[in-house]
Order: sequence, then C-alpha cells, then structure tokens
Amino acid sequence: MGYLGEEIKKLGFGLMRLPQKDGAIDIEQTKTMVDMFLKEGFTYFDTAWAYNGSEDAIRQALVERYPRDSFKLATKNAAWINCKTWEDAINQFETSLQRTGAGYFDFYLLHNLGEHRTKAFDDFDMWSFVQEMKKEGKIKHVGFSFHSTPEELEEILKKHPEMEFVQLQINYADWENPAIKSKECYEMARKYGKPVVIMEPVKGGMLANPPEPVAKILKEANPNTSFASWAIKFAANLDGVITVLSGMSNVEQMKDNLSYMKDFTKLSEEEKKVLDKAQEELKKIPLIPCTTCNYCAKVCPMNIGISASFTAMNMLTLYGDMAGAKHQESWLVGGHGKKHAEECIKCGRCEEVCPQHIKIRDELVKVAETLGSN
Repeated sequence: MGYLGEEIKKLGFGLMRLPQKDGAIDIEQTKTMVDMFLKEGFTYFDTAWAYNGSEDAIRQALVERYPRDSFKLATKNAAWINCKTWEDAINQFETSLQRTGAGYFDFYLLHNLGEHRTKAFDDFDMWSFVQEMKKEGKIKHVGFSFHSTPEELEEILKKHPEMEFVQLQINYADWENPAIKSKECYEMARKYGKPVVIMEPVKGGMLANPPEPVAKILKEANPNTSFASWAIKFAANLDGVITVLSGMSNVEQMKDNLSYMKDFTKLSEEEKKVLDKAQEELKKIPLIPCTTCNYCAKVCPMNIGISASFTAMNMLTLYGDMAGAKHQESWLVGGHGKKHAEECIKCGRCEEVCPQHIKIRDELVKVAETLGSN
C-alpha cells in the first residue's frame, strides 16, 4: 500500500522567496517559473498566509491560468501571529481562500507548531476547525509544520492521530544538529506512519553557496552539478517523502532544480559518503543558523533587522571581510528601513517564535559589538 502523496514528484515549489522587482513580487517571472515547473510534470506549490504577497501572486501566476485539478496547492495557518480570538484565527483560512482564489486547498497546514506556539491552535481549537473544512471539501488533506523537539512532536502525533502528514526542516547541515534534531524528528514522524513534506532543504540558501571547505568537497566529487542539487537530493532520498520544497527566486534556480529532479534517482553509496564528509566540515564552522524566515520580524516591536544582521555576521565568519560585512549590515538593515542591533530592547519575543532556537538577543549584542551601525 502506498502513502499519501507518493505519486507526487519530489520537487515542490516553495513560494516564500519569489522573485522581486521594484520592491514587489515579479509576477511575470513567477508565471514563467510556474510554466517551467508544470511542463516537467511537477505539481506541488507551497505558500502560507504569513508569506507577504505570496498567496495573491500564486493566484495570478497559477490559479487563474491552469485547470484546478492540474496542480496541488498547500497553504498554512499561523494562529500564533496576532490572533486574539477564534474569529481572528479562522479568518486566516478565509483570507487564504480569497487571496488564492483556489476554491479549496489540497494540503492545509497548522503552521510552525512547537513550544508555546502550539497553544494558540489548542486555544482556538483549530484542530476541529480544519476537520470541519475537510468535511466541507475546502481542504483535502490536513497536516502541520513543526519546529521543535522529537519528544514534543510525538506528543502532538499521539494527541492528534487525525493529522495526515508533517512538514519538517530537513537538510544535510541540520540532520544531526542538536538544536534542530532533523533526523530524530523525521524518524518520529515515520514511527507514527506520517509522510513528510520537507522544508528548508538548502537551509535558507546557505547550502546553495556553502563555505569553501564544503564547496571543495562537492566540486571534487562532481564539478558539473550545482551545490543546491546535493542538498535537494539528500532530502528527496529519504523514504516516505511527499515532496521537497525549494524556495526558488529566479528562472535560473528553477532550471537548475528541474535539470536533476525531473528524473530523480536515489543517491549512490559514493554520493552518500561525499555528503558525510560535507557534514563533518560544516560542523566545524560556527555560523548563526538563521534561514531568514523572518518570523522574528513579525513580532519585533522595534523593527530590528534581525535576519539581515545575522546574514552580515555569517559573511564575516565565512570570508573574514570586515569592511564587506559592515557594508552588508548597513545596506541590509538601514538601507531597508530596519533598525540596527544596538536598538534591541531585549524583550525576547523574537526567541519565542524562532524555528531555529537561536539566542537572538545574545547574537544581536555580538552584532552591535562587532559591526556597529556607523
């Protein structure tokens, strides 16, 4: 007997990081990418209520241009973001339906469960609500995305056996990372018979441009394939995977992903050994594990450029270029209307929602001390 989503091709189009033009999503380039994706037989599109402009963009680029049964659309409910009442929480669902124009969702997820965030879905009984929507035909399959410990994942799976799938952060950098516990969470989902949608396979883009020691290992193994391909294939190689989401931001990334995923084959033993070596090298590099999801930005009362600050610090760690890192910090933070690290009031709200469990307040102190704002 097969599993839910087994027939879906193993590359999904993640719609969190769509191409930009003049400060907005580039709809025309998104249309081109959608066309390329569907032409090669791929069908899974992943958006969320919390992804700025994404649901509206996919209505224009996909829903209004293709038959509804020719694609699978997933979106998510983040009841922990500014919801004070049950009406606020269910309004996210109604808003997603209206923005996408999809009529129904093939996959609907309760978004970013774990730690205190799970309580919002309990308080508003979103578990019952999504089942009602399923009965009404507005949702085909219900699951949740998760960023916490395998123990907490087991607790949720025991309490809610009606959940049909789980979305997890899995990549070769985080596979045995004690803060993320990708491997243990994956194994827990499989223990309960749940198929998995994989997010962050390239770790927010970091594995598409890995540190030099890692890049050297991968290039020596195969000089003709992209760094990102190693990361996507690592994730797709796992059993019980519905699809692997890649947040593609331009046509070139789409072309590259399609080139090796349209006829995906499992990793060879030799390729697995190469990735083992890459994992060992990554463990030696003390990077801030930020994936630029920017959930922190949604709750920061001071509008601090948190992810931008961490991007600049990681550049300094990787390349040792202080002038370049300071320029990046100035441009990515101040140049985009954000406040600098030293203006943090240490309220801690950011740490409550960070999927990577980063000690954000401590790291911002280091940013302020190292890069400053002047």
